[in-house]
Amino acid sequence: MEQKLKHVRFSPMGVCSVQIDFDLDEEERIHNLSYVGGCNGNLKAIGRLVEGHSAKEIADLLRGNDCKGRGTSCADQLAKAIDGAVG
Repeated sequence: MEQKLKHVRFSPMGVCSVQIDFDLDEEERIHNLSYVGGCNGNLKAIGRLVEGHSAKEIADLLRGNDCKGRGTSCADQLAKAIDGAVG
């Protein structure tokens, strides 16, 4: 049986990346995370680390992460995207 995925596209604020895309399966696990812009290697690594994991758990881990004193980061912005997408 094929899983239904919900696609999420998020426009981050205050960071180098300009777009975050990911899919959520029916159990709210993250798949296919990608960023446009930002630190390519680090953001690809985040995608690999979160693949298949609970969106809520990932948001809790990444929320509040800071980059260069900005008060946010690409990881923190992912948490915000998840918070907006998951009930």
